[in-house]
Amino acid sequence: MADFPSGVWRYPTEIRFGVGEIDKLADACGDAGIRRPLIVTDAGLVRNSMITGARDDLQDSGMAAEVFSRVRGNPIGANVLEGAEMFRDGDFDGVIGFGGGSALDVAKAIAMAAHQERPLFELHVRSGGPAAIDGSKIAPIIAVPTTAGTGSETGRASLITEEEVHEKRIFLHAKMMPTIVIEDPQLTVGLPANLTAWTGIDALAHCFEGFCSPELHPFSDGVALEGMRLIKEFLPRAVEDGRDLEARGMMLAAASMGSTAFQKGLGAIHSLSHPVGARFDTHHGLTNGVFFPYVIAHNRDVIADKCARISAYLGLKKSGVDGVMEWILDLRKAFDIPHTAKELGVDPDRVDEIAAAAEKDPSTGSNPKPMTASDMATVLRNALEGTLD
Repeated sequence: MADFPSGVWRYPTEIRFGVGEIDKLADACGDAGIRRPLIVTDAGLVRNSMITGARDDLQDSGMAAEVFSRVRGNPIGANVLEGAEMFRDGDFDGVIGFGGGSALDVAKAIAMAAHQERPLFELHVRSGGPAAIDGSKIAPIIAVPTTAGTGSETGRASLITEEEVHEKRIFLHAKMMPTIVIEDPQLTVGLPANLTAWTGIDALAHCFEGFCSPELHPFSDGVALEGMRLIKEFLPRAVEDGRDLEARGMMLAAASMGSTAFQKGLGAIHSLSHPVGARFDTHHGLTNGVFFPYVIAHNRDVIADKCARISAYLGLKKSGVDGVMEWILDLRKAFDIPHTAKELGVDPDRVDEIAAAAEKDPSTGSNPKPMTASDMATVLRNALEGTLD
C-alpha cells in the first residue's frame, strides 16, 4: 500500500441560500464577528439599489458600513492597495465582497493584505506564497455573489493582475475562504444574457477541469459531475429568461460547486486564459469559452475515461470525448461565443510570449497532460486559426 495516494481534503464554508437571504446581511455580519464592514464592489454596481440598500440596512443596524468600488473587471494590484488603505484608515474589521468574481477576489485580497507587513506582490503563490501570509491578520470575509461563474465565494484564492509585468497572480490562504456566503437568486436577475452565458461557461470550465485533473479527490469529482449537470440543465434557462429564479439559484449553486471542485486543480483552459486576460483585458469566462474545445482536443488521449463518465452522467447524445466536444461546441454557438482567439483580439505575434506565461501559470501543473511552452503555443495557434483536428 506504500504507493497508494494520500492528501488533505478541505471543504467550503457556510452558504446561506435562498430568495430574500440578502435581507439578513446584518445577521451574517454579527455571526462573523464583524461590526465595521467595508463593502467591496465594482463601479458598475456601486449605484445599484442592492448595494445602497445593503449599506443602509447595515448602518440602520448600528454598523459603520462604507463602500469601496474601485475595482476593474480584471482587477489589478492598485485596486487592492487602494482598498487596503481605505480599510486601515476607516478602522474596518471585516470585508463584504458584493458582486461578481472581480469584486469578490479584490475583497478577499483586501482582507488578506491590509495588515500584512510584506508588500502585496511578495505574497502570491509564485513568490512568498501562503507561508508568507500572516493568517492572524486576515480579516473575516462575507461573500455575496451577483454572478454565477467564478465561484470565488467558496474559494481560498484571489486572482489579481500585477500591472508592471502584466501577469495574473494567485493569492492563496485558508483564511481567505469567506466565513459566510449569501446566495440570493434575486441578486442575479439583472445580469444580461451575454454575461450570464460567459460566467456560466466559467463555472463549467471549473467543474470540467477539476474533474479531469489527475489528482485524487473523490469528493471533488462528485461535486464536479453534479455541477456540470446543473449547468447543462439550468444555464440555457437562465440565459433565455433572466427572471427564472430556479435557474438563477441552481446556477449560483453550480458556480460554488465549480470552485469547490477545482480544489483538485485546473488546467490549460485557465493557463491560457490568465495571460490572455492580463494582456488584452478580455472577460475571463468568455476567454475560457474560446479556449475550451482546443484544450479538450489537446488532452483528448488522456481524458477519454473522464469524458466517458461525463457523457454518461449528463446523458449526452454521443459518448466520450466526441460527446463532450459536441456539447461544448453547441453551447458556444448557442451563446454566440467566438470560435477563435483572433475574435477576442489576441495578437498572433505574441504567441510565444503568452505561451511562456501559460507554462508558468499555477493551473498548468494539474492539466491532465504535462504541457510545455511549445505545447501551449500549439494550442494557442490552433485557437487563433480555429483548428480542432
